[in-house]
Amino acid sequence: MIILLTVAIAPGLALFSYFYLRKQIAKEPSRTLFHTFIYGATMTFPIMFIQHVFEEENIFPNEFFRNAIFTSWIEEFFKWLILLIAIYKHVEFEDAYDGILYGASVSLGFATVENILYLFTFGLDTAFLRALLPVSSHALFGVVMGYYVGRAKFTTVANRKGMLFFAFFAPFILHFIYNGILGVNDLSLYLIIPFMLFLWWFGLTRVKYAHTFAMQQFRKKAQMKIK
Repeated sequence: MIILLTVAIAPGLALFSYFYLRKQIAKEPSRTLFHTFIYGATMTFPIMFIQHVFEEENIFPNEFFRNAIFTSWIEEFFKWLILLIAIYKHVEFEDAYDGILYGASVSLGFATVENILYLFTFGLDTAFLRALLPVSSHALFGVVMGYYVGRAKFTTVANRKGMLFFAFFAPFILHFIYNGILGVNDLSLYLIIPFMLFLWWFGLTRVKYAHTFAMQQFRKKAQMKIK
């Protein structure tokens, strides 16, 4: 059991450590990030309950619509809602790169609990594949969401609503494509590899842009203090 838990948690911890260590300005308080992770982990259960009810009641008879559209929508919406309610106006949300960290944290909280439940059900045989696909994809969806949340908080008021909309819409579309590819049984392996490469490229460029924007903020604050 301990081995299984370790294997289930390790991918999320490794990915978050990478994004955390990329920040070269002041590090975020670990307590706030831990709380965000717990929020993401806790929301796994209401999401799974809603999905179970909808499946049992056959509200969406079409399997593609249920798996690709509804599942992507509900998971990304709950993550977005948590960031908006619990984190967006938090005093420790100090620069654009913090959005990356909080977005990754809430997503990895969800992905880690989901991974634990999946490995307890199906065993360790799928652990490596899940680390490469579901866990890393959720982390990158969170990075994209956090990037736009960070830009929304530190941009002009006129652009704020648009950025907050993209904070939900962009990861939803990426998640929809990911789930849609996995639903194409015969071609999923050939399609998921280039998509994951694109997702890593897209996510890491958001990390780079957020870091650059945060450094610009840091320099402006430093110049204002000197004046």
